[in-house]
Amino acid sequence: MKKLSLTSWIFIAMAAGILFGHFFPEIGKELTPISNIFIRMIKSIIAPLLFATLVVGIAGSGSAKAMGRIGLKSIIYFEIVTTAALFVGLVAVNWIQPGAGLSIDRAAQTGLPQVKPSLVQILEHTFPNSIFDSMAKGEVLQMVVFCFLFGTACTMIGAKAQPVVTFLQSLADVMFEYTKYVMYLAPLGVGAAMAATVGSKGIGVLLGLGKLVLTLYGALIVFVVVVLGAVVVITKIPLRRFWFWVKDPYILAFSTASSEAALPMALKNMESFGVPRHIVAFVLPTGYSFNLDGTTLYLSMASVFIAQAAGVNLSWHEQIMMMLTLMLTSKGVAAVPRASLIILAGTLATFNLPLEGIALLLGVDTLMDMARTSVNLLGNCLASAVVARWEGHDLTPPPEAEVVEA
Repeated sequence: MKKLSLTSWIFIAMAAGILFGHFFPEIGKELTPISNIFIRMIKSIIAPLLFATLVVGIAGSGSAKAMGRIGLKSIIYFEIVTTAALFVGLVAVNWIQPGAGLSIDRAAQTGLPQVKPSLVQILEHTFPNSIFDSMAKGEVLQMVVFCFLFGTACTMIGAKAQPVVTFLQSLADVMFEYTKYVMYLAPLGVGAAMAATVGSKGIGVLLGLGKLVLTLYGALIVFVVVVLGAVVVITKIPLRRFWFWVKDPYILAFSTASSEAALPMALKNMESFGVPRHIVAFVLPTGYSFNLDGTTLYLSMASVFIAQAAGVNLSWHEQIMMMLTLMLTSKGVAAVPRASLIILAGTLATFNLPLEGIALLLGVDTLMDMARTSVNLLGNCLASAVVARWEGHDLTPPPEAEVVEA
């Protein structure tokens, strides 16, 4: 019998977790620690792996000017694609109108802070106070800034930095091997997460607010097929081979609703796909803050959905202003728990929409988070391939290319 792939085991675990949570809800609710352990182990990989791969990649590029050029191209691409995602979300929510006919209970409590981050706060938060504190808190964008400067310093002093670069290359190889061992727990962690969700909220969590959930999933499918599909055609990315390397981290991101859980595998697999290490090590982590395609699409849709549910008729001018606000406030907060809901709360307050509307979303937020997180991951993997193409690389896989899977 052919050996089952990691993707197959994850799908089996998802189905088993849903059934277990439905038929044995009390036991299912107690499985949360298992999924938490898996996520914690994955998070333990990110800081050392990111530090090692990014510094080695930048030092290996041999040119600070080249990395600056890659950074500029990445930001341009991120802004174009996330703007397209916002427009797709606005068109979908105005066409389907999933919030029409609903009514918001203003007594509902969201339990979320009413945060309205400013551009200055976001910019200040980008720079680390301590790299060790940033690593401990999982502040990916701060780590990218530090690693970029550290790697550039290694490039500038040349041979003197070689012992550091050699050590970090070994560290990266060790962490990739460590990732393989942790991935053996992926199906167990996924199954436990699904059992805990269904056990605590009931099978209805998969059906509640169905019109909104279906609208989001449909809009994300349109975005992937039309927008990302156009990018693939324009940049001549080999689609079949791209999907072969991206499917496992994509499924892992979907099933765990965590981009961080899929980051180590995505880094390795995109390098195996043919993206040079210095590009993938820079573009992927940076995209976690600046290229959240699924999240930005969701935010534009959720904002108008709440307005519809509250009976507020937003003009297209107001919706465009809301989109511009979301373009700014959604940057640099990817590591914040329930970041999309916090940003949504700030946007609602800005446009005088009822914060109680977020309570409508909490019941199915897990299900929607799975979709938007997996599209975030897919969009960032594609971004690394696009920037590599833009830099003139032919995306030829290295001879030692190997899929990171159990």
